[in-house]
Amino acid sequence: MRSLRSFPSPSLWLCVSVAIHPVKIISAKFIAAAQSPESFPKDRRPEIVFAGRSNVGKSSLINSLVGMKGLARTSSTPGRTQSINFFLINDEFYFVDLPGYGYAKTSKENRRAWGKLIEKYLAERQQLVLSILIVDARHEPSPLDLQMKSWLQHSGIPYLVVSTKVDKLSSNEKRKSRERAEQILETDRVIPYSSLTGEGAKHIWNEIRAGITSQ
Repeated sequence: MRSLRSFPSPSLWLCVSVAIHPVKIISAKFIAAAQSPESFPKDRRPEIVFAGRSNVGKSSLINSLVGMKGLARTSSTPGRTQSINFFLINDEFYFVDLPGYGYAKTSKENRRAWGKLIEKYLAERQQLVLSILIVDARHEPSPLDLQMKSWLQHSGIPYLVVSTKVDKLSSNEKRKSRERAEQILETDRVIPYSSLTGEGAKHIWNEIRAGITSQ
């Protein structure tokens, strides 16, 4: 089982406001598209990883959290992300975008290669402080979502579930969607989120801040 190392407390870049983006973003930049562990950043900054099915909205979530539309590339084509992408936020920590799982049209060879790379990253990356598992609020979490959640839990990786695209649901549908996700994934750490309205952003940033400062 993976062990976590401690990190120094971050500086005062975490300035909470009442805006949609409650953390003050000074800078956000793309650093690397890693296709092997040798390409991972060598510094020891904390990392927050985003995982989920292909086309679930990982890139949109990352972009909306930092308030930069084009930071992580979005696409209507599932399976476009074929590397582990690192984004340096405020020169203090990384957002890490994993290749989406569950995309059947890519080759078995590619799926095996991505799987090994992702597994190695999650199992061995000591600076990983939080995993954000993303599901689509409009649909029931899949067996692959449950498998990922169970793997994170078994490996001792702190995680939370973000249920995206809730702006497309009514209040009643949103409540039922959250209850369904909590039941299937057996967790109460489910945050409803909309990249359009910013709903849930403050809660997510609070979890990210807690993950960084607790390590």
